Amino acid sequence: MVNDTTLLLDLDGVSVMRVERCEDGGRRVHLATADVSARACPACGVLASRVKGSATTRPRDLPYGERGLEFFWHKRRWFCREPACPRASFTEQIPQIPAGARLTERLRSTAGRRIRDAGSTVIPATRDLHLSWPTVMDAFRTVAHEVVQAPLPEVGVLGIDETRRGKTKWEQDPDTGKWRLTRDRWHTGFVDALGNGGLLGQVEGRTVADVLAWLATTPLEWKKRIRYVAIDMSATYRAAVHTGLPDAIVVVDHFHVVQLTNKMLSLVRRRTTAQVRGRRGRASDPEWKARRRLLRNREDLTDEQFARMWNPLLDEGQIGQTLLTAWIAKESLRNLLALARTGASRHQVGLDRWKFLTWCADSDIPEVRTLATTVDRWWPEIASFIDTGHSNAKSEGINRVIKLVARNAFGFRNATNQRLRTRCVTTRRARGHIRRTRFMQCPGHCGPCCNRRNSSSTSASAF
Repeated sequence: MVNDTTLLLDLDGVSVMRVERCEDGGRRVHLATADVSARACPACGVLASRVKGSATTRPRDLPYGERGLEFFWHKRRWFCREPACPRASFTEQIPQIPAGARLTERLRSTAGRRIRDAGSTVIPATRDLHLSWPTVMDAFRTVAHEVVQAPLPEVGVLGIDETRRGKTKWEQDPDTGKWRLTRDRWHTGFVDALGNGGLLGQVEGRTVADVLAWLATTPLEWKKRIRYVAIDMSATYRAAVHTGLPDAIVVVDHFHVVQLTNKMLSLVRRRTTAQVRGRRGRASDPEWKARRRLLRNREDLTDEQFARMWNPLLDEGQIGQTLLTAWIAKESLRNLLALARTGASRHQVGLDRWKFLTWCADSDIPEVRTLATTVDRWWPEIASFIDTGHSNAKSEGINRVIKLVARNAFGFRNATNQRLRTRCVTTRRARGHIRRTRFMQCPGHCGPCCNRRNSSSTSASAF
């Protein structure tokens, strides 16, 4: 019997007989089987015609309202009329409520999809759906299997980066008194650095063997389509790429190159302050006051900010001269990296590289010369970045999401569960569960928006 209540319930295979109000305010729904195929024997498939008895089950379904619904499914037991069938009797079952199931399939799949597609943790799903932690986690593993078993999307630029899993652990040797590292857990992630494929996979560890082990699980035709691999300045990943993807070109992410120059500046500042002043830096020292501006990009400094950094250091003597020399080396390298995506000729790139290396060689600063040596050693990979403009920015963005998932879950004890959760969360856009927000274009005369824009342009042009 199909009635309005049955349509409202929308549970295929059953119909609503009646609804009762319980003493506690809840609602009790009595269901009857409405699918003829429920009489089919699960062993042989023959439709039964002889009733053996009746049974009542109480499957749980999605919550309706604040109190939810309590199901009472009145179903029948049947004798199988096929003599050769090994199963003599059976009870009715439908796809949404299999035999022996305590949950409807749509409740189980909703619990799993809430973690897989909505980025929720297990505990909120258990509270909202009134389920246990193992039940929700098993449902998530079931629906996450579709994500893991799906074929990898075609990737032209592969990004490889690591993220720390937990804190390091040190133990002291009772005999020697030395501290040794006993636990340092990492995950290496493989990302579609150019498309929207998201996280393609993760492997525990960050050695050459770990990277090659994951590449060995991918199809040969998929690996042949990879033209570039974006990494940070890791010799381990470079060696792994040269072994596992010999035809791919390694590209160094420019963010890590600039980060290396900023570390060099901080080392120069600390060393010169300790040598000249014989102590650590203080708030009254000019080099300490300029430490933040030294790490900023030149184009991000206004004329006033640049003068407040440059002039005091220029008047400081040895410390200021050393720091400004190192700062010029940093900006020279940034100018070299800025040639990416500009179509610069090989002559222009070679000229800027020669300027940087010459300045570093003439500086007579150990940290600056070390930076020049590192850049020269990694020059083929840096030159590939200047030619192509590919970066590992998507890997860094996915690492942020990975850390956010671990933080929301208050850490993971099971590394397999962590990789499964992060794989699902970071591939939602590729599966169509996250869409970009489209903003309406400003017509140019809408009032406060344009006034703020015009005032910003005026103030910027003043500098």
